[in-house]
Amino acid sequence: MAALAAVTSFTTALIAIQLAVIVGLVVLVWSLKRRGRARLQVGHDGELMPSLVALTHGALVPGNSVQLLENGEGYFEVLFDELARARTTIHFETFLWKKGELSHRLSMELARRAREGVTVRVLLDGSGSRKADPEDLRAMRDAGCRLKHFHPIRVTNLGRINQRDHRKIAVFDGRVGLIGGHCIVDAWRGDARVAGEVRDLSARVEGPVVAQLQAAFCEGWIEETGEVTAGEGVFPVLEPCGGAAAHLAYITPQGKPSSLKLLHLLAFRMARKQILIQNPYFLPDPDGIEALRDAVQRGVRARLMVPSAQASDNALVQHASHRRFRVLIDAGIEVYEYHRNLLHQKTLTVDGTWSAIGSANFDDRSFEINEEATLGILDPGFARELEEVFERDLVHARRIQPEAWSRRGRLHKLGDAAAWLLKEQL
Repeated sequence: MAALAAVTSFTTALIAIQLAVIVGLVVLVWSLKRRGRARLQVGHDGELMPSLVALTHGALVPGNSVQLLENGEGYFEVLFDELARARTTIHFETFLWKKGELSHRLSMELARRAREGVTVRVLLDGSGSRKADPEDLRAMRDAGCRLKHFHPIRVTNLGRINQRDHRKIAVFDGRVGLIGGHCIVDAWRGDARVAGEVRDLSARVEGPVVAQLQAAFCEGWIEETGEVTAGEGVFPVLEPCGGAAAHLAYITPQGKPSSLKLLHLLAFRMARKQILIQNPYFLPDPDGIEALRDAVQRGVRARLMVPSAQASDNALVQHASHRRFRVLIDAGIEVYEYHRNLLHQKTLTVDGTWSAIGSANFDDRSFEINEEATLGILDPGFARELEEVFERDLVHARRIQPEAWSRRGRLHKLGDAAAWLLKEQL
């Protein structure tokens, strides 16, 4: 009996120690997240643009040419043209890369350019590229492409697996860049006229700001390979070639406020007339809602467009987003659901002068966890193009009315609440 009592006592003590360790780890993780979650209060007077650029670790540089690329037909034609023109370096970084006609064509073109002597570096997210064709990847490597996976899924990466590379960047000879939302998946190939084709926007950029796009690519490449890419083939001297001023937000120091979140909050505070947002995953925290509410109270017309749950590729995210619709509507924001197909573009325009386009969703994952990149453009012409896109997309969108929204079924509301609990990881 004494021996049994001793064993029982030891087992109880061991369980208590294990529980204490688990509780301690939970508290540690919670405290680390809490440290970076202070409510952000933006106090300001006068012009906000210099503050927006500086606080997001960017530099506003003039003399850029920015071209809007719509859907697959607009983006991939430009992508393959630039691949064919490159003479020294091709840097390509993306999140989703799945086996299909598009990924095969791109793999073969990258392999061909590598065989011709161009230095080709390809950085694929370790999770988003899990469904890539192994034969295509092997063909690129065999041709001389330097292909790496960002945070590949393996035991030694357990502490980093949740941090994904969500950027979509391509840079050619350090002189021309592409940035936006397009993924290397066959659903992105078409012109988004029918269900199953993705509606998306990207931009072709030329001019001094391309150096910032190149720096964003090199940051992830250095982390995975240790190779510091430098020299004229990577960072050439870039002369002005257009009338747009631009800057890039992509740096988020660990444990510090997110540069992507600050970019959006300061843009909302900067608005005096109009805010237009198109984003597939819109899960604002209290800071974002307050900034939008304050803008409306200043007389700003704020309009938001997201895909419907039926058109989205992740209905769970849309249901989590529904949890905030009534709050947004009550704050005076016009909310529209795009129902034609998946609306994937991540764009923002303010007062018809400043715009943003890139990879970041409006959620905690993009703002706090993922590697992202968003290009800010100070150019009325480009802003007008995004405004025209928004107006055209309204034809296939439905405005959410508060009375009808309140009458949605209990099961719908329960699903919204359940999905909201997972918002930080969606």
